[in-house]
Amino acid sequence: MWVYSPEVEGVHLRFGKVARGGLRWSDRRDDFRTEVLGLVKAQMVKNALIVPTGAKGGFVPKQLPDPAQDRDAWQAAGQAAYEVFINALLDVTDNLEYTPEGNVVVQPERTVIHDDDDSYLVVAADKGTARFSDVANGIAASRGFWLGDAFASGGSVGYDHKAMAITSRGAWKSVERHFRELGVNTATDDFTVVGIGDMSGDVFGNGMQRSEHINLVAAFDHRDIFIDPDPDPAQSFAERRRLFELPRSSWQDYDPELISAGGGVYPRSAKSVKLSEQAAKRLGMSPGQYRPNDLIRGILCAPVDLLYNGGIGTYIKSSQETAADVGDKANDAIRVDGAELRVRVVGEGGNLGATQLGRVEAALGGVKINTDAVDNSAGVDSSDQEVNIKLLLDTLIKNGAFSSDERVDVLLSMTDEVADKVLANNYSQNVLLGEARDGADVMSGTHRRLMRYLERNADLDRAVEFLPTTKQLANRTSTGGGLTSPELAVLLAYVKMNAADAILDSDVPGEEWMNEHLLAYFPASLAERFGEHFAEHPLRRQIATARLVNRMVDRGGLTYIFRMVEETGATIPQIARVFTVVSEIFDLDSHFDDICALDNVVDSSVQVKLQHGYVRLLDRASRWLVHQAPTHLDVPSGIERYGSILEQLRPQVPQLLEGTDARELESNAQAFIAEGVPESVAYRAAALLDEFALLDVAQIANRLSIHGEDVAEVYYQVTDLLSGAELLQLIGELDRSDRWSALARGAMRDDYYQAVFAVVLTVLSATEAEGATPAERAQHRIAQWRENNEASLGQVLETIDEIRQLDTVTQTPLSVLLRMMRGIVRSTVWQSEES
Repeated sequence: MWVYSPEVEGVHLRFGKVARGGLRWSDRRDDFRTEVLGLVKAQMVKNALIVPTGAKGGFVPKQLPDPAQDRDAWQAAGQAAYEVFINALLDVTDNLEYTPEGNVVVQPERTVIHDDDDSYLVVAADKGTARFSDVANGIAASRGFWLGDAFASGGSVGYDHKAMAITSRGAWKSVERHFRELGVNTATDDFTVVGIGDMSGDVFGNGMQRSEHINLVAAFDHRDIFIDPDPDPAQSFAERRRLFELPRSSWQDYDPELISAGGGVYPRSAKSVKLSEQAAKRLGMSPGQYRPNDLIRGILCAPVDLLYNGGIGTYIKSSQETAADVGDKANDAIRVDGAELRVRVVGEGGNLGATQLGRVEAALGGVKINTDAVDNSAGVDSSDQEVNIKLLLDTLIKNGAFSSDERVDVLLSMTDEVADKVLANNYSQNVLLGEARDGADVMSGTHRRLMRYLERNADLDRAVEFLPTTKQLANRTSTGGGLTSPELAVLLAYVKMNAADAILDSDVPGEEWMNEHLLAYFPASLAERFGEHFAEHPLRRQIATARLVNRMVDRGGLTYIFRMVEETGATIPQIARVFTVVSEIFDLDSHFDDICALDNVVDSSVQVKLQHGYVRLLDRASRWLVHQAPTHLDVPSGIERYGSILEQLRPQVPQLLEGTDARELESNAQAFIAEGVPESVAYRAAALLDEFALLDVAQIANRLSIHGEDVAEVYYQVTDLLSGAELLQLIGELDRSDRWSALARGAMRDDYYQAVFAVVLTVLSATEAEGATPAERAQHRIAQWRENNEASLGQVLETIDEIRQLDTVTQTPLSVLLRMMRGIVRSTVWQSEES
């Protein structure tokens, strides 16, 4: 939408019917459209974890007085321009009118309409408009717009982001993850910081209160430069808090008595600043006189632990970009290149603090950095929660299920619950990215294919998103590299958007089991009172889908959905059903929570190993279920069919295993325990891949009407007889560098399990059970079967020994072996028919 009047020019861009994003008071009159385009692209990526897709607006007041002469008049003129902008947007937006039969779309009068019904317009505060949410909501109310005070989140009846510190707390989840990977606990270990912003600002001010171990050695905003070469952590923390609570504070308000020797506060308007020896040593510079802009560049490039951006502007680009490429003239003189950064970690609390190419350049140089879309997504997530809760409460009020007098109190009473849910999203995305970074080199082939898939199916444009070409990625891989964290973050967003679109276009959102995701999205206190009314929410399909997609991707991994599509041909809606069944019958959620509970207890690399085990079981079980139900899996039936047997047998797996499998499980469990993993978690992790076999056990038990434990004893004894652990390891070591080798490797693993399944089924069908316990009965059955198949089994065992002795094992000998294993089954069946 384009707005033009004598008072204001503005633009609002949306990427879908259900979209949201902030409105910015732009100071870039000549290129504000370019600014908004860049912001909406970032917003689309940021919004991948919430219900609406990206939107962004920007406006330029054209009749502003000089703020130096009369700031109040300047603010009033800006607000007047904002009001014109808001009214213009609503002039061409459909409305909804509530009736007892449901909502009816009301189109604008005297308007030529070419598009479909389109009534969802939600805006948020952004640069310069933080105090205007109530103004926008007042306009919406006066015009009877259906969203009421959900139109502009963050007003007086809503969640105060600054009071919640939600944006900085979300960004700090990224900071904490990066530092954990470096062996630093930000809650207990001192670390040095340079920053962009001042303590009066929401994102910077709240960010610098996230840990009492922050040693803030330098910072700058648009007015001043602050330097404290050797701060006392406790005293400086208290002083930062004082400034945060002091209205309209600046660095000039910092108590000079608390600044360490060689430090100070210097106005950016000064001609030069004398840098002391102490400050120079801390910043990795030479002492002497510096122009303020040069000193700021030195601060940005300081050799400290963390660079925290809580300001406005773009301060980091790549060495290949020009100032014109960046499009932020105000900061051209102080901007640095990603290759010049000497920090260990970058936290992006503010928007557009770095260009994407600047981030990638920094990451290739060893800096730990995500993107602003990941780091500061908590603000937009919190606003989305607010809007969706308001829509629910308003629906309840209209239906007479809720008193309007309670609305404000109930909304505000859930502030902490909303914050917890938002921060859980930030945390889980960082868990995913940590796992993806760890395997970026070995997964580069899969990432290459994933990008091609997203280009075909999700409108990904690598050039627009600054993702490497196939050749560039191949060059990185040749030197042991892969996609960087900023690039993985972009793929994360496209994977989620693609999955959400596919699921929303299917029957999945309307299936009964999706109610669990709808209920779980909202605070528990709200679900307890009004859960039965949630199905009346106008965005129920989108809300449930958003939660499902976040869990699928954050827990299954960046490539889980794609690999399932590639390897099985299943649709994304079917994969969503399969994911749900597997997660439930194996109780994977509790194991995932156990892994996350080990933050700062074990090394992050140990947690990644545990995640890998979780993902491997999810992968194998998902493929298995797709093969059982290629087109449609009924989720409740799937859980009922397999859940009870798996629940009974999973705890017994360590005792059911035999021989090499048992020894390997014990060895793996002890290795985890030695790394600090609690015993119960260690044994569950070590047993995960062995648990996968329980799907076959359940299948056989249901088919033959035999008790699950009897089947399990035979299954694991047959697996030991056929050296299952070693064969699976050999299959796992096969090449998977391209699509076909990966598919072949997966098919060979499936062939192995199918061969064991067939042998076990044959043993149970062709023998009689004798013995007092399941183990004794299994031993008797297998002894009978071995006696009847001595010749063919002997050939298989000899071949296994021969393969073990090979220097290099390829697919060929393993294919021969698997064919021989299937031959045992045919031999047994023939003998059974003869008898």
